[in-house]
Amino acid sequence: MFGTRPRSTRPVLLILVFGAFLALVGITAAAQAVLVGAHFSASALNDIVGSDAATTRAFVNAYIRPADLAGAQALSTADAARLEGQLATLPRAGEILRVELRLPDGAIVAASDARARGSTMPTTGAFALALAGGAQAAITPAAQAEAGPGVLPSSMLLREFMPISVDGQVLGVIGIWRDAVPILARLDDVRRDVVLLTLSAAFVAAALLFLIFRAAQGRLTRQTAALVEATRRDPLTGTMNHGALVGDLAVALEAARTAGSTLGIALIDIDNVRLLNDSHGHTAGDAALLAVARELQRQVPDDIVMGRYGPDEFLLIAPTTAVAALEPAVDRLRTALADQSLQFEATERLPMTVSAGIATYPEHGASVSALLSAAARVLEDAKASGGDTVLHAGPTNEVAGTGSRFDLFQGLVIAVDTKDRYTRRHSEDVARYSIFLAERLGLDADLIRSIHVAGLLHDVGKIGIPDQILRKPGKLTAAEYDIVKQHVALGDMIVRDLPDIEIVRAGVRHHHERWDGRGYLDHLEGEEIPEIARILAVADAFSAMTTTRPYRKALDVREALDRLGDAAGSQLDERFALAFIEGIEHDANPPLPGAYVAPGALWLQARRVA
Repeated sequence: MFGTRPRSTRPVLLILVFGAFLALVGITAAAQAVLVGAHFSASALNDIVGSDAATTRAFVNAYIRPADLAGAQALSTADAARLEGQLATLPRAGEILRVELRLPDGAIVAASDARARGSTMPTTGAFALALAGGAQAAITPAAQAEAGPGVLPSSMLLREFMPISVDGQVLGVIGIWRDAVPILARLDDVRRDVVLLTLSAAFVAAALLFLIFRAAQGRLTRQTAALVEATRRDPLTGTMNHGALVGDLAVALEAARTAGSTLGIALIDIDNVRLLNDSHGHTAGDAALLAVARELQRQVPDDIVMGRYGPDEFLLIAPTTAVAALEPAVDRLRTALADQSLQFEATERLPMTVSAGIATYPEHGASVSALLSAAARVLEDAKASGGDTVLHAGPTNEVAGTGSRFDLFQGLVIAVDTKDRYTRRHSEDVARYSIFLAERLGLDADLIRSIHVAGLLHDVGKIGIPDQILRKPGKLTAAEYDIVKQHVALGDMIVRDLPDIEIVRAGVRHHHERWDGRGYLDHLEGEEIPEIARILAVADAFSAMTTTRPYRKALDVREALDRLGDAAGSQLDERFALAFIEGIEHDANPPLPGAYVAPGALWLQARRVA
């Protein structure tokens, strides 16, 4: 069912195989016992019959004359007594119990038990077969043994009829009755030994096979569990995949609904992955995904479910007990990623940032789809503002600090912010650095206010630069760079209709001119460049070097100042560049990168611009 974990089935096949093996062993043991018993029985009987046949031949040759078999009346009493005396020497307790000499008509002419002499027995059954010329031997009950008169002391007898032939004619039959109980006992012992030996071997084999099957089953179970789990895992990152996440979210949301508790989710998107793939191939995007996945595993608490939700998105699911820990975990992720970078071929170190949208149940959605939609909508807002942002779902999905009342200047910067979050932050930094430098140069308050506005708006023309160029995580081509250069002209056109804006326009259009005349767009040189543009150029260069860009990581302040000094007199106005460096190095409270600025503080002076 949806939302439940897949499970591996019981090892029915191996149980059936093992059971079939045991059944086969049992059948084999029984059949082997029967076959061995039959072979032993036949062998034992052959040995006994063979021995008795030899004894019979010796007896006949030594003591019986053809005349003795002429008829019962032809045998004298003395001859009968002589034969009985010899026959009486053959019986032994527990072995031969009786021996009889019979004529073809069944008459007993001599016997080891004299009481049987003179009796006539039927000429049927085994006796009749013996008369046909073949020796007969069989183990039978005493009642069916066809012995002469008298009781034989055994319940089971081995009966033997051995014909006496002269020139192919049967003249008589020697009957021998043995006690069959010892023979059957030995046969039972052999059968028991065979069964015990077979079952012992089978038990050993079964034990070995059980161990083998158990080991094999354990391995198969682990492999099956791994295969089942693989259906829940993303093959690249090893985290839970889309289907497993949605299923777990359904279960968690149902549990929260039943308990009347809350549930939180965070939808996290890696910024600029598409452009990273376009510029450096999909292996680059995969590297970014793996880096973020590893960091998520480090930063996300164990009670928050985490996995890859989309091509470049991760989903975090926080139960009631972990809802409060959801946003701090995302913030830790962003902080950790700030210290990491990617580098491919000849590129510089590329930054990694993420945007996130956070939504909670039941405040922002009462179902799985509604909750995910809320998080997706606010994530789009975060991405649209340039990325590296965490937003919460709400009635207006507004970014904290933007308010609903703003003037034309603030509206333009908000437009930049919507286009690209980096551009907004960079503009604010340039405004801070420009004010700092202007104050160190001792400029008047009105000019400083204009410099401040120019700093905030100097890159407003980037609104018109295509995203794939503006956010490209790599070196721009010559054609792309030419497009980027046009942002100063576009910015000039955007701000030209604002009131009392001429000084600001000069800063917006000319902040990329160089002291040596190699800048753009108008290739102004030295003092030809408006003062406001030269101040913005120093601030812009310092901000660009100390801020993480889509195509490289930020430099530390010391290295940025060194490079700023190297650019003095070529790219930058030397007096302005050295004044800025000295101020950062020696001022008691310099405007360092990443310094906190109270919300709205940058606008307090801007609103006083005439």
